[in-house]
This record gives sequence, C-alpha cells and structure tokens, in this order.
Amino acid sequence: MLPSQPLLHAAAFALAVLQALASDTFTAAVYEHAVILPDATDEPVSPDDALALMNKNMDVLEGAIKEAAQQGAHIIVTPEDGIYGWRFTRETIYPYLEDIPDPAVNWIPCTDPTRFAPAPVQERLSCMARNNSIYVVANIGDKKPCNSSDAGCPSDGRYQYNTDVVFDPEGKLVARYHKYNLFRRETQFNYPKEPEAVTFETPFGKFGIFTCFDILFREPAVVLVSELQVDTVLFPTAWMNVLPFLTAVEFHSAWAMGMGVNLLSANTHNISLAMTGDGLFTPEGPAAYHYDSGTEEGCLLLAELSARPRLSPTYPPAVNWSSFATSIKKFPGEKDTFLGAVRRDIFTFSELRRKAGNYTVCQGDLCCHLIYWMANKSKDEVYVLGAFDGLHGSLIKYHWQV
Repeated sequence: MLPSQPLLHAAAFALAVLQALASDTFTAAVYEHAVILPDATDEPVSPDDALALMNKNMDVLEGAIKEAAQQGAHIIVTPEDGIYGWRFTRETIYPYLEDIPDPAVNWIPCTDPTRFAPAPVQERLSCMARNNSIYVVANIGDKKPCNSSDAGCPSDGRYQYNTDVVFDPEGKLVARYHKYNLFRRETQFNYPKEPEAVTFETPFGKFGIFTCFDILFREPAVVLVSELQVDTVLFPTAWMNVLPFLTAVEFHSAWAMGMGVNLLSANTHNISLAMTGDGLFTPEGPAAYHYDSGTEEGCLLLAELSARPRLSPTYPPAVNWSSFATSIKKFPGEKDTFLGAVRRDIFTFSELRRKAGNYTVCQGDLCCHLIYWMANKSKDEVYVLGAFDGLHGSLIKYHWQV
C-alpha cells in the first residue's frame, strides 16, 4: 500500500527540518522581480481583474520559488510591491487587498482556504511554500474594518496596511508584519498605531522582518537586532538608488555588517525608476549580490549563510564607533561645533573650512567622524558636517540618528 500524499509531505518536511538542525548553516534565496504593473487608473478595477494581474506576477514568483527549492534553498524572500506593483490611490488599491489574520490562528491557507474571508493570494502563496517545502516571504496588502468607536478609523471604515507575510514549508502563516515607516508616496496605506517587532523561530535561527524604508529607523530595525537578538532579517524592498539613500547593495551590505546580522534583501526591478540591487548580506560582507541597470530581467540569488552568526568564530568584534570617532586626533585648525536647525530639528554642526580635514562632531552619544579632501570649493560655498540624534516628525514620531 502506497503512503498518502499528506504523509509523504509530512515526511519530506520532517527530513528538511532534521537536515537544517544538523547544520550550522542554511541556504537562503532572494529574487529581484521585474514587476508587471497595473494600468494607471483613477477608478478601482474589479476584484477579478485585480486577481488576474496578481496571478501574472505570482506566476513569475512561483517559477523562482521552484528553482530556489530545487537548488536546496530553505527560504526565499520576494520584493516589496512584487505582487501588484504601485501607481495606486487609497481607493484603487482596495481590490488588491486581503484580510490577513494574526498568525496565532494556526492557519494553512493551502489546505483550508475557506476558513476566513476569500484570500486567493494567501492561498496561492501558502501552496507555493507547501508544494516546494520552503519558507516563502512576500509583500501584499492587508485590510482591516473599523468603525466610529475607533477614533482613528478612516472615513471609509477600514485600515489598509503595507504587509509582509511568511509561510513555512508546510504552508502555515507564521509571520505578518505591517510596515510602520511609510515612504512619502504611500498614501494608499495607513500607519499602524504602534511599531511592530515581528520575530519567529526556525530550525536555522531566529528571524525578524521589516520593509524597505523601515531600515533607516530605530523601530523596528534596531529593536529587532539590539533588543530581540535576531540572527537574520528578512527585507522585502522597493529601493530607488538615488541620493541620499546610496545604492541598495552598498547601503544594505553596510547595514548588515554594522548590525552583525544576516540581511536577506529582495528588491523590485525597474530601471526607469532606478530600482535594482539585492543580495544576501552577512556580518562579514556580501555572500551574493546583484545589480543590473541595463536590462528588464529579474534575478534569483542563492547563498549558504551561517544560521547563528553571533556564534560563529569569524563574527566581527564589537566596535564602539562613538569612542573611535572621539579618539582620533584633530587636524590643526579644526573649529568648535555650533548648533543649527534643519527644518525643526536641532543639529550639531562643524564647518569644513579647509581644503582637507579631519573632523568629529557629536550630539549626545552619537559621534560622526569625517576625513575629507575637497577638489574645488568656491568662496561663496559653505560645507558642514552635522549630527542629529532624537525624535523627528509631526504626523508620526520617528527616532532618527543622522
């Protein structure tokens, strides 16, 4: 008598878990996706048309997930906006949203799709994970009804959130994260009332997750690493490689090295918007990365990573950068600092008066050091090095260190 399909799947999953437990490493994948975008419109499309567009993108993502699993990947991260793109107003994105439950409900959409409201996107993502025995990370939109008893309830009676979901190799929803630090163009979404610090345990370490612009802020990015001690961060992003954010590869690699964690960065790909650059970054540097500003092709990356990098013998020693910055001997002629405002934020500045210099500026515990050489400086130009450490913002308060 042949074993049933559920028993075969359970055996395959158990074997994968045992293999992961037997190793100090795991294989991770990220996919840079050239998103198929919806037509620009001022009117919402039908739910069927919205699902048709999302299925076109999920067809591409499913191919990448299958390939990653065949090459031995335990987890794959896909990009922010990777299933429906952008170009939305609050009204026009609504047909693309689903109600995503709290993972505590212990739900496998692939095997129980009718347990909650219709959720064809979650069902398909769950089946991709289950059928390929791999963790799948995706970015979709969550909708939550509200009413007048909630003082913050929008006038249309619902909250809309930019949301990451994670499905385990059985297809179970194990993580849901609502993006807290929205980029200025994301007016189709609401800010969560409080920042979320989402973590989950795997056979290959403790994982945390956040989205794109979140990486620049203390909550949730620094909290996950410094306070909750995650080993690996999952990072769906739609990163535009323009100043002041630098290129995706350079910035995200530096962040992983500075924070001492693995960062699985999956970017959208759109060369007209300068979106490209993803990678698998570690405390020692990039394990694999990709950058392509010349074609419209997606790209799958895989690499073997340390499951718990802090326990690795090659883990970089901790560095107190403020102590380092203040210990460097000043160049002759370096001037004292002064206070100045950028919008309403009070910065500490040091003017760069010389053609070459060695300057340190501190505000509170945050110290920055700069060695520079100026190729050309006009008499009417003024350059300064500044530091800001504190709360910023009017609509919602961010803790910035700049």
